[in-house]
Amino acid sequence: QSQLVESGGGLVQPGGSLRLSCAASGFSLNNYAIGWFRQAPGKEREGVSCISYIGNANYADSIEGRFTISRDNAKNTVYLQMNSLRPEDTAVYYCAADYEPFLSRCPILRPYARWGQGTQVTVSS
Repeated sequence: QSQLVESGGGLVQPGGSLRLSCAASGFSLNNYAIGWFRQAPGKEREGVSCISYIGNANYADSIEGRFTISRDNAKNTVYLQMNSLRPEDTAVYYCAADYEPFLSRCPILRPYARWGQGTQVTVSS
C-alpha cells in the first residue's frame, strides 16, 4: 500500500527547532514534487514549502527564511528543517506528493495526489 508518513512533530519552545520527516512507502519519491502544508485550528490550510524532483526548493513568504526543505532519495524521505519557531507556526503539518518529472521548479500551491496523515507541531513556552 502506497502511503506518506510524517513524523518529527512535537512541543517546542519559541525560538526552538524541529525537523519533520515525510517518508514514502510503496512507491519511490524520485520523480515526485513534494510539498509541505500546515493547518492551524480555525484556519485554512497553508502551503509552506515545495521541492521539485531535482531538488529546487520554494517557500511561502511567511516562512521568512526559517525553514529548509530537502530530500534524500536514497531514503525515500523529504525533510522540513524548521528553525526559529514561533507560536504562530503551531499547526498540523502535512506532506504531499505528486508525480512531476518535468518541472524543475515547484509552485507551492500545485495540486497533489497523495497526502500524509499529518504531524502536530506546537510552539509554546
